[in-house]
Amino acid sequence: MRVAVLGAGAVGARIARQLLSGTSVTQIVLRDTDADRLAQVSKSLGDRVIIEHAPFNSKLDAEVIVVATPSGTQVPAVVEAIEQRRPVISTSDSLAEMVELLKLSEQAQKNNIPVVLGAGFAPGLTCVLASHGAAWFDKVQEIHISKVGTGGPSCALVHHRALSRISYDWRHDNWVRRPGGSGRSLCWFPEPIGPQDCYRAALVSPVLLHHAFPEVSWITARVSASLRDRLTAPLPMLSPPHSEGGLGAVRVEIHGQRGTSHEVSVLGVVERPAVAAATVAALATEYAIAGKLKIRGMAGLSELVEPIDFLHGLEKRGLNVQIFEGDYEKE
Repeated sequence: MRVAVLGAGAVGARIARQLLSGTSVTQIVLRDTDADRLAQVSKSLGDRVIIEHAPFNSKLDAEVIVVATPSGTQVPAVVEAIEQRRPVISTSDSLAEMVELLKLSEQAQKNNIPVVLGAGFAPGLTCVLASHGAAWFDKVQEIHISKVGTGGPSCALVHHRALSRISYDWRHDNWVRRPGGSGRSLCWFPEPIGPQDCYRAALVSPVLLHHAFPEVSWITARVSASLRDRLTAPLPMLSPPHSEGGLGAVRVEIHGQRGTSHEVSVLGVVERPAVAAATVAALATEYAIAGKLKIRGMAGLSELVEPIDFLHGLEKRGLNVQIFEGDYEKE
């Protein structure tokens, strides 16, 4: 099986390495516009990789396509994959880009191919955690996503911009618009991250989760941010982002009904965001290769994978989920 990985950054390079470490992929076509970055990454990937740098003169010769280019640049590649009737995994975490991608949903369904949206840390892993946790309730009423940390430079830029843009919460059958950087909430992540102030931002998770759980009345997403982050969000980044961020975490809080009790469960994962995103995307790619994605069409991982099986696969790759359960109100 030949897989094309578009983008050789912090996430794309790791996706290629993980796919090559398994047995389902025989060859990787790795594309990037940066020839120097491709040369550096290719040194660690061995002879099963075909390196292609811009300008790209031909269509992709691959059975599955993974789009790990910077968020905001992925739509043309996804369009091409759908036209070629190739399963495609997108790692984008840009809200504006997600809206554009969802416009292709009808074409993906018509061409009878799976298109995985938001295959990363958040969204991505958070979607699987939400699906897993939702199964513990008789009725789910609220889902709240929080994240801390960024991966490569593209992820850091999306995080920076999101804090200055309008956020969308799903609340009682309507999309509620709120300013980015508002709505402070103290969120407790697994150690060693601990408590972090998190704020509204233009994030993808509510869109994908509402699609998966249309009956849930309240869905939100927040990111951790400092005072400086919020004040400078409308401006260009004051300093170049690191090539890869440090330790990060995600947190999924689910409220719902169990019998006569109103309860809450919290699931969390700590990992470097680029590592976690690549692990999720690589496993989603292996699911596409094996024909294990549940539907043909465009959706997030909440709808496309069986959560327990997927989480077991992630655990084998070193991503471990921590769970807290408790009552917060008795009826």
